[in-house]
Amino acid sequence: MSMKWWTESLSKRTLIAAMSLTLVFTSGCSLLPDEKEEEVLPEIIPPQISNKPEYEVTTKTLETKVQVIGKLISMQEETLYFTLGEKHIKEIYVKAGDQVQAGDPIAALDVEELEKTLRNERLAFRREENAMKQTLRDRDEMDPLEFEEKQIAFEEKRQKLVDMEEEIAKATIYAPFAGTIVTLNKQKGDTVKAYDPIAIVADTALITPAAKLSKTELEKVAVGMEAVVTISSVGNFKGKVKQLPVKSTEQDNGGGGIPGGENRPERPEDFMIVDLPELPKDLNRGTPISINIITKRTENAIVIPPSTLRSIGSRTYVQVIDEEGKREVDVEVGQQTSTDVEILQGLEPGQKVVGR
Repeated sequence: MSMKWWTESLSKRTLIAAMSLTLVFTSGCSLLPDEKEEEVLPEIIPPQISNKPEYEVTTKTLETKVQVIGKLISMQEETLYFTLGEKHIKEIYVKAGDQVQAGDPIAALDVEELEKTLRNERLAFRREENAMKQTLRDRDEMDPLEFEEKQIAFEEKRQKLVDMEEEIAKATIYAPFAGTIVTLNKQKGDTVKAYDPIAIVADTALITPAAKLSKTELEKVAVGMEAVVTISSVGNFKGKVKQLPVKSTEQDNGGGGIPGGENRPERPEDFMIVDLPELPKDLNRGTPISINIITKRTENAIVIPPSTLRSIGSRTYVQVIDEEGKREVDVEVGQQTSTDVEILQGLEPGQKVVGR
């Protein structure tokens, strides 16, 4: 009985001790600080070496061009102006678009005061003529020097009348040839200075493409070169350079051939002219155009892209890639455009070169 009780008592005490120990460990764990979670590092991916582009060496027709902006002009046109200055326009006889014949009046200045002065001078000169007749009768009785002085004075007064008549004649401008009034810059009542442009008359049957060239462009272009003229909404037309601008002493003097300098009227001689075998009818003078002049053409040229060409100092080379890998090859370069480089020596069609 006592043994049994002791055994049961020992079992209970052992169970209680175990439970107490479990509680101690459990409470002890709750008192310890939480462990940090392990940081997850991103995977490091090694950088990839980029593959440079490869291009095949090809052949093509290579053209070097000079592109200029121009307009349609007439090979026979003239800017009309007065040589009298600070006058009012009394009358305009035409309007833009009118057809005129040679000799038709275009415009006239108000020179009423000059005409009044001329009438008075003519009356006074009639008295001088009567006096000169008497001088001629008395010539044999006069001192030769006195007679010569009177004769000179008479001629001066007659020349004064001629000069005034010429000035009045300049007050009207006329059409120099049959054509069309393509531009009219002034109207009745305007005050004009000498050489102010009044109107432009042109023969519209002689319309042709033209452009002004800079000094650099002029050095590259020659008569006979092929040219392609582009007229917006009309089309492209092939022709040849017919005429280059004529350098004149007026240009050397800053356009000083007439007063006005920079306002000197344009002439066909100031332009590069392109001859076209065929040109559509009913084109308007002044229509803007684009002209591509082919300054050099090479058939079957070996070409590569500009991005494949390399240079160090005076050396020019490319990187060629084949079954053996990459290697450097020195090349001789010909003409170049914005999209192609001609190779004269060093490469053959079909090879591959590496870009940058």
